Amino acid sequence: MMVSVSIIGGSGYGGGELLRLLLGHPQVEVRQVTSRSHLGEYVYQVHPNLRKRTQLKFIDPEQVEPVDVLFLALPHGQAQLKIDQYAALAPKIIDLSADFRLKDMALYEKWYGQPHAAPGWPAKFVYGLPELHRAEMAAANYISGVGCNATASNLALLPLVKAGLIDLDAPVIIEIKVGSSESGAEGNAGSNHAERANVIRTFSAYGHRHTAEVIQELGLSDVSLTMTAVDLVRGAMATAHARVKPGVANKDLWKAYRAVANENPFVRVVKEQRGIYRVPEPKIVAGSNYADIGFELDESNGHVISMCAIDNLMKGAAGTAVQCLNLMLGWDESAGLDFAGLHPS
Repeated sequence: MMVSVSIIGGSGYGGGELLRLLLGHPQVEVRQVTSRSHLGEYVYQVHPNLRKRTQLKFIDPEQVEPVDVLFLALPHGQAQLKIDQYAALAPKIIDLSADFRLKDMALYEKWYGQPHAAPGWPAKFVYGLPELHRAEMAAANYISGVGCNATASNLALLPLVKAGLIDLDAPVIIEIKVGSSESGAEGNAGSNHAERANVIRTFSAYGHRHTAEVIQELGLSDVSLTMTAVDLVRGAMATAHARVKPGVANKDLWKAYRAVANENPFVRVVKEQRGIYRVPEPKIVAGSNYADIGFELDESNGHVISMCAIDNLMKGAAGTAVQCLNLMLGWDESAGLDFAGLHPS
């Protein structure tokens, strides 16, 4: 039986990727897609890669009809304003924004600068990273979005934290290099091509909002994220620096990383001795839902560097949302997500 879905806010990059995936999903029927700014236009006029894939037109959000699952792909802050209205349209909701990621409302206010408009709702949402909450998703009615930079950070650190190889109270420094699609379809002055091309620009030395998700999900007390824009459209590359506990050796890390990769269909270990792609590289995962992880350990001093490469629009947003849908409905976790990426690209 096909499951009916609709997307609230389908004109952005995340909404477009979500629509692309859902149109190709074997068990999903996309009913409606909304956009106030492109009302009445064919979706392929905004997402040209979907030409001849669908004849759907953007409709007004107020015209959305009840469905089995409702996806919310709105700018931050909007979903929380109408969550009761959206919940009346579908028994299950998957959100892509930051509105329901954080469970502690004091933490939310600290990192987002204002009180939550629907403080009773975040506790109803399962945090939307399957690698951390797969079991809970099977019984969930509401699943939150994930921050793309938080996802790269959390997956980079997951093998180390899960195996208890690092001191959670010691400082963890994560440098994240990101592509221009993180700025969204509307962009800003700094994301114009003339200003964005050929740059390596640190735009958030520390204090990035996605830090809160790493604190919440991994229990780290001293972690900071540094965000740097690079000349790339898709991709996020997290390089995490931490210190392992005394006695931890390379063989322990191999065991931990392989265990996480074996447990998660979209996590791959990349640590090669030869060839071009010896470490994780965002170019290789572009368009796919894979997260490539790797590590280097200096056994003389315990300094470990853990890396994770993802496509920020896929594993960092729409791809993970579809993965969550599959888990929520008891389907094959990989359904609709079999694209392996391109090489060369």
